[in-house]
Amino acid sequence: MHTPAGAAGMTEVAFHFNAPDKLAYVCRLARKATRRDARVVITGAAQDLQQLDRMLWALGTTDFVAHCLEDAGEEMLQLSPVVLARDACVCSHRDMLVNVGDTVPEGFAQFARLVEVVSQSDQADRSRARERWRHYAARGYGIVRHDLVLREGA
Repeated sequence: MHTPAGAAGMTEVAFHFNAPDKLAYVCRLARKATRRDARVVITGAAQDLQQLDRMLWALGTTDFVAHCLEDAGEEMLQLSPVVLARDACVCSHRDMLVNVGDTVPEGFAQFARLVEVVSQSDQADRSRARERWRHYAARGYGIVRHDLVLREGA
């Protein structure tokens, strides 16, 4: 399923707002993406990536998501459909980048899709997300908005 960045050569940027638990949502998002044969890089702060690693290992057997951390070695990075990395460019996966960090990830434009996950209740996280939104919009990226509260209520 490897596709170059976006249909017109530009990364598709989506913001998934109002996540009650960002990391739990990212686990579900990674599971869904890998079931569709997408290869995913998840980027963010080291402590969030470590927690995601533990959460992904704790998923039930039918929900297991094969993954590794960025320091796993070249062969494991190539074989794992999901890589947890502070540096999004550490491996060759370019299908989807999921950002749980505070800043615009370096190298995001190399990916077909970028998903920004935003907290429902953390106002500092929401404020930083607005800054990232402005960054992408100022550079001409069309942004898709997914309100997770509206989706769950539907």
